[in-house]
Amino acid sequence: PLFRSVASTNQITEAVLCDPKVGATVTFQPTLIRPAPPLHTSDDEVLWLNPSENTFLPEWDASMCISNSAGVEVRKLMAKAFKGPLVLQQQQQVLGELEKDPKLVYHMGLTPNKLPDLVENNPLIAIEVLLKLMSSNQIAEYYSVLVNMDMSLHSMEVVNRLTTAVELPKEFIQLYICNCIGKCETIKDKYMQNRLVRLVCVFLQSLIRNKIIDIKDLFIEVQAFCIEFSRIREAAGLFKLLKSLDSGGGIDNAGTAPVSPQTTPFATSSPSLQTTTNSSGSGSAVASGNNK
Repeated sequence: PLFRSVASTNQITEAVLCDPKVGATVTFQPTLIRPAPPLHTSDDEVLWLNPSENTFLPEWDASMCISNSAGVEVRKLMAKAFKGPLVLQQQQQVLGELEKDPKLVYHMGLTPNKLPDLVENNPLIAIEVLLKLMSSNQIAEYYSVLVNMDMSLHSMEVVNRLTTAVELPKEFIQLYICNCIGKCETIKDKYMQNRLVRLVCVFLQSLIRNKIIDIKDLFIEVQAFCIEFSRIREAAGLFKLLKSLDSGGGIDNAGTAPVSPQTTPFATSSPSLQTTTNSSGSGSAVASGNNK
């Protein structure tokens, strides 16, 4: 009876575990009826779309990874321009590329610290570059460098050309004039002093005749400058122009101040800074009239 009961127990256990019709599988894995969870909806939810047609084509940027040969060449020429004068053909190439693409001025390697070298070696390029940078937020830094650099014929020519092309800040022009006057007063070499005085006088007359500055703002400084260097004809002519303006004579439409027959020949002409190009292609300014 004991063996029979054991055999019966094994049969029952096997039937419960192996027979799918027996309630063991149903009991341990019940089928639960649940509602499907709702989809989350939101206004900013990105919807997944299954396109029915494969009509998408890749977009290629043909200019990607292609070097701008013109920009590279201009940067090379500008690197040379900082070190020395460019020949005329090279200057024309730089100016031509700037004319085609004004934004190239931001990628040619120019910084405020390099401006004095460019002004002294290639003033014509410096003028065009500064004109292109007038809308830049860095133009104030370039003004600061230009007004504080050593006074020279080229720097004066650059400022003179800028004043006739665009409206420069009044404070910049006044500070530049004061620095020029101070440079003339402190230089020790008499020959260089006389030369710079002539240039400053021609520069000031150009500004006055073109109505770039109101001489009343600097009348005392300029008058003292003319008296100190009255031995120089250009200073004497500038002094007579100041007196003519102070007396109400003004400047007529021809750009010349009313003068008497005894006035020096320099004052009866229309002095200005003119740009010439030498054989190396670098622009230089000369004072028309008397440069002796």
